[in-house]
Amino acid sequence: MGKKLEKTLKDKGQSSASQNGDDENRTPEPHVCTGNFNQDYTELCRRNNMVVIPPVVLRPHRPPSPSMQHEGKLDKKGKQQQQHPEPEAEPEIGEDGEPIEPPPKTYTVKDKFEYFKPCVQVEMENPDKGDTVIEVIVRGWKIDDSMMNVFKQCWVAMEKLHTVNLWNTGLTGEMISIMAGFLPQCVNIRNLILDGNPIKEENYHLLIGDDSLIQNLSLRHNLITDKGAELLGKALATTQRSNTKLVSLNLTRNRITDIGTGHIIQALRMNRTLLSLSLAQNEITDVGAKKFGEMLSRFPLTHEEIVERRKLISEKGSPDRKTPPPSRRADSKDRPGSVRSSSHVDKDKKRDKSSKKKDTKGKDEKDDKKGKKDDKTVKKDTKSSKGSISFLGASVVADTVKTTAKGKDKKGGKDKKGTVQQDLEPEVPETVNPLLEPAESLNHELWIAGNRALINLNLSRNQIGEEGMKSLLQAIQYQTTLSKFSSGSGLMRICLTKNKVKEDTETFQKINTLMIAKDPFYKPPPETPENESQS
Repeated sequence: MGKKLEKTLKDKGQSSASQNGDDENRTPEPHVCTGNFNQDYTELCRRNNMVVIPPVVLRPHRPPSPSMQHEGKLDKKGKQQQQHPEPEAEPEIGEDGEPIEPPPKTYTVKDKFEYFKPCVQVEMENPDKGDTVIEVIVRGWKIDDSMMNVFKQCWVAMEKLHTVNLWNTGLTGEMISIMAGFLPQCVNIRNLILDGNPIKEENYHLLIGDDSLIQNLSLRHNLITDKGAELLGKALATTQRSNTKLVSLNLTRNRITDIGTGHIIQALRMNRTLLSLSLAQNEITDVGAKKFGEMLSRFPLTHEEIVERRKLISEKGSPDRKTPPPSRRADSKDRPGSVRSSSHVDKDKKRDKSSKKKDTKGKDEKDDKKGKKDDKTVKKDTKSSKGSISFLGASVVADTVKTTAKGKDKKGGKDKKGTVQQDLEPEVPETVNPLLEPAESLNHELWIAGNRALINLNLSRNQIGEEGMKSLLQAIQYQTTLSKFSSGSGLMRICLTKNKVKEDTETFQKINTLMIAKDPFYKPPPETPENESQS
């Protein structure tokens, strides 16, 4: 019996050892993120064999003062409770017999080494629930490729995350491309702050591509040059496409000159979604300011923009028409975007007259009257065909507005029983392409109204002089007069301080007086007894 027991124990030991060896060689199953950032982040870092794992901590806030704590306390009936002052504690006396200063109540003190240790700060809706993280902040330590992959897996599973702030984290061009690839999968991320991350490739434009959902992008202190500004401008808008998600772009304190500013302004000619733009502390001079003034007031269309405008007008005018094959285009009468010239019309008239002379003997008086009426209609058509393209564009825009208004009236109307029809899905208003706006022909050029969607512009701390200020003043005056007759409020706030022009000059004062009336956040100074006596 003893020998049999020893054999069975040996067999069990060998089998357990073989199982342990198989477990060590077996690859672990991939971790499925649950949306709890702290748990998922810690587990993924452990699986990547990270020696030091930066902890996840709540973002510190200023402690409320005692007066703020007592304010706003209401009883059950909604009345403010009577505040009883708390008795002051007696100060502690030290060995020297002097009172010891109590710890501060308006801020917290930490050891300097603990304060500068790498950590991941988070903002949470409910600190007791790990899946309510709404903001992730990383400040002052380098993010490598493995850490970026950890963030990639975690952020995609977080449903309430809407803000990512990576300040001075040593990002590279490859990491920017990785972020541009997975951020569209994060449905709720709308705010992206990448301040203090200069990148040699300057490929920040990837973050606002066609699939991007980012609404607020901050790229301050990134040493962006004209190269990066050109790429950002092309990502904002071209004649064929435009970014419809980005609302705010902050490019403060970079190295953008008038050349890079021109690329951004070129994009703003077609972009009607961006509301706020900051180019403070760059290298913009009067040349860039004049371009801004032209873009904000009105500007002539380029050849490429005119061609695209004609395409859009032809598509709007006949959406159901199919283009004929190339072999039949010469014989087809429905060629889009073409207008018969007067020379062709005259030739057709001569041919018609010659044919009429041959057949006059066999025709009645009724046919002659009909022919005269037809000639009159042809003349009217030729006269109408000589109209400018601008009126054609205006009619197309008016037709589209009428059709949308009719559709809304039908949907919002009542049924026979008197019940209001409710739409299952809310309609998203479509932005009208700027190329379809009414144009005016001046000096053989087509001019359209400038950008009236941009409401906040920051050009402070640049090198703008008197000429640039005058062009901006003219643009603001033009917008104020145009706002009475068309949609769009135009600029509501503009910051031009710390430029070459002093703030006490006449042009600067005129700009301030015009913008104060439009600034929604402006508060007049409180009246003092001195002001009342003077008035």
